[in-house]
Amino acid sequence: MYPECHFTLVDSIGKKVRVAQAVAESIGLKNVECRHERAEEETGKFDFVVSRGVTTLPELCAYASRLIDHRNQHNAFPNGVLCLKGGDVSAEMSKYRNSSEVIPISSWFSEDYFKDKKVIYVQI
Repeated sequence: MYPECHFTLVDSIGKKVRVAQAVAESIGLKNVECRHERAEEETGKFDFVVSRGVTTLPELCAYASRLIDHRNQHNAFPNGVLCLKGGDVSAEMSKYRNSSEVIPISSWFSEDYFKDKKVIYVQI
């Protein structure tokens, strides 16, 4: 999907980077670059930052803001952050009420594991 898009995958754990690179190569993806580095070291500009819920949403958005390309808007959603979060996110979302969307993963997957998981989009 989306062969016109370029994806840059960054992780500080080399084993994860090697697996991601091997999967991309094995299925013939030409639009994926895998980097073994800490996200804090990244200097590129991107339409979206996609993350696991590794920190609070305000901290993630503050950090990701420097990576978002604010000049180049050409997607259905304005550039921003997409992250996976579980549990009650209402307190974290209060700051972003007018610029965010919460999508329950249970709308796509019926397994109990996904019952309280969400994809959160925040426009940056």
